[in-house]
Amino acid sequence: MRRPSKVLALALGFALVASACGSDDEGGGSDAEPELVIYSGRNEDLVGPLIEQFEEESGISVEVRYGDTAEMAAQVLEEGDNSPADVFFGQDAGALGALAQEGLLAPLSEDQLALVDEGAKDDEGRWVGTSARVRVVAYNNEELTEDDLPDSILEFVDPKWDGRIGWAPTNASFQTFVTALRVLEGEGAAREWLEGIQANNPVAYENNIAVVEAVAAQEVSVGFVNHYYLHQFTSEDPGYPVSNKIYGGGDPGGLVNVAGGGILESASNVEEANQFVDFLLSTEAQTYFAEETFEIPVADGVQPVEGVPTLDEVTLATVDLNELDDLAGTLALLTELGIV
Repeated sequence: MRRPSKVLALALGFALVASACGSDDEGGGSDAEPELVIYSGRNEDLVGPLIEQFEEESGISVEVRYGDTAEMAAQVLEEGDNSPADVFFGQDAGALGALAQEGLLAPLSEDQLALVDEGAKDDEGRWVGTSARVRVVAYNNEELTEDDLPDSILEFVDPKWDGRIGWAPTNASFQTFVTALRVLEGEGAAREWLEGIQANNPVAYENNIAVVEAVAAQEVSVGFVNHYYLHQFTSEDPGYPVSNKIYGGGDPGGLVNVAGGGILESASNVEEANQFVDFLLSTEAQTYFAEETFEIPVADGVQPVEGVPTLDEVTLATVDLNELDDLAGTLALLTELGIV
């Protein structure tokens, strides 16, 4: 039985996260009655061209409502079975897990699920990853070598990093990392790490792009970001003075998360929704994610661009991605500590 109090709590929490993170303007759709409605937490600049490609190739009229992933998840939670959405397309597994655990996502087909490795999809088949990203420490390679960095993200509390760390604490990907830290290391350890980083006077930036730019400009020595932001720069300038340190061995600093999609249990356009999920897992779309957004493809047969690791080269299943749904608890912690 679905618990209304839980739904309201999650909706409130996601709304608070969205207010802290900001959101993109809504867009997409034509005046004609849509045959498929997508709620997208992925940025329109990143995935809009791909969705337009699907619309052209399938002949299906699509309406897309864009916003922050947390905002879109909150909207689905509030709308419940009355949501006009057919597909939820989010930038991280936490929001997908929250919707799945509230019974709002329908089971996907075995054929769809078989295309994606374990750890990049819901164990119960209610959502599937469409691309992956790994948390990294970006560092200025004119100032530091990889050997200068600590062996774990947890060790950046060392006073030697005072004033040298950049982060974007209002960014959803950072908040998902903190959620994973709470799951993997415990609430007390996560609090202690955040307090230790605070003691080192980190520089807060609006987003991850700004963090990477600050590292390049030596405003800070290192930055906590996702891997693909650097590749947006190196694709234009191979000599860009920043490198990524990827932590393996289950270290929280090497968290692998996925963007992904699920079909609403209440979807009116189920056939069209399944066609869209099929498209996201196709070679065509996986190549787009690899070459245009510099993410890690999750379906077999497509390799990432040079310099981006494959899923085989990162530690995929350090945490059940469904356990990353307590974004509200993470925001409460970050707010209490004065970080956001």
